[in-house]
Amino acid sequence: METKTGYTLHHPKWHREDKPIFWWVKRWVYIGFIFRELTSVAIAYFAILMILAYRALQSGPEAYAELMGCLSHPAMIVINVLALGAALYHSITWFNLSPKAMVVRLGNWRVPDIMIAGGNYAGWLFISAVITAAYILG
Repeated sequence: METKTGYTLHHPKWHREDKPIFWWVKRWVYIGFIFRELTSVAIAYFAILMILAYRALQSGPEAYAELMGCLSHPAMIVINVLALGAALYHSITWFNLSPKAMVVRLGNWRVPDIMIAGGNYAGWLFISAVITAAYILG
């Protein structure tokens, strides 16, 4: 006696609508999201630049002077200014998103979003002030 279980060797192909490659340009929210994700390239660039600067400092004054000479080229200045703008946008959007990623509760009380984001901004301002003061005071 043969029973049919409905089993097929291959799964039937599902219907999926084709999406154009630039589907995200139809709404400003999507464009902002894609741009924010692309700003992580600027963060990676600055991380690599810091590693190169550290390595040049370890290698001696000649290597550091060579790196600074390379970074003083007008094209590199433009790249660094654009990367700085992207890094600032990345940081600001991350600080604004942090209350959604980190919900803090003290007992039954939920810490308001403005306090979490404000703490991030206060820390950023404090660290920036310390670095600026150390640079000015020598």
